Amino acid sequence: MKKATKKEITEIHKRFIERYSDAVTELEYKNAYELVIAVALSAQCTDKRVNLITPALFEKYPSVYELAQADIDDVKELIKSCSFFNNKAKNIIKMAQRVVKVYDGEIPMNEKDLQTLAGVGQKTANVVMIEYTGANLMAVDTHVFRVSHRLGLSDDKTAKATEATLVKKFKNDLHALHQGMVLFGRYICTAKNPKCEECFLTDLCKTKESFKV
Repeated sequence: MKKATKKEITEIHKRFIERYSDAVTELEYKNAYELVIAVALSAQCTDKRVNLITPALFEKYPSVYELAQADIDDVKELIKSCSFFNNKAKNIIKMAQRVVKVYDGEIPMNEKDLQTLAGVGQKTANVVMIEYTGANLMAVDTHVFRVSHRLGLSDDKTAKATEATLVKKFKNDLHALHQGMVLFGRYICTAKNPKCEECFLTDLCKTKESFKV
């Protein structure tokens, strides 16, 4: 696969920012507590599905204090239409317990502390920071991974390595680029039948010949 040149990378950056500078997550939340849970639940699950599940969950457990005391079976029942719900139920309760015990009930807002919470890996921590604080971080989900490979920005095999490559190549406006790449991958540069005729990057795409079936 051909790699994007420095000039092309600058152009890709510019077009994403022009189009998606105000982009935010499609997950619905009212505060940091709700955001962390929504992001954790969204792993291998669509944002649409998460948004259907969380209102009842947040109504019953409006803060970490209630969730820390929650009955695991009750939480499982509330999130059972989400993938890996058994594991996620266990993790969000443990996460709430740690926030109460270690962080006085306040969700910590830096990557290192966030990653000490159950079920919060680097990607989840970065997504929370990007969304909540506008941090200059990159997070790589399936959409960002696909888009960056199709545009010749990365040929890395893992999400973590792809993240490091994108940070190095883009350097700034990473929060907007992350949100933009997610939305672009979700609605235009889709896994199957990408909408090349709607795309604003076709002249910079390295793979349109190979995946147009």
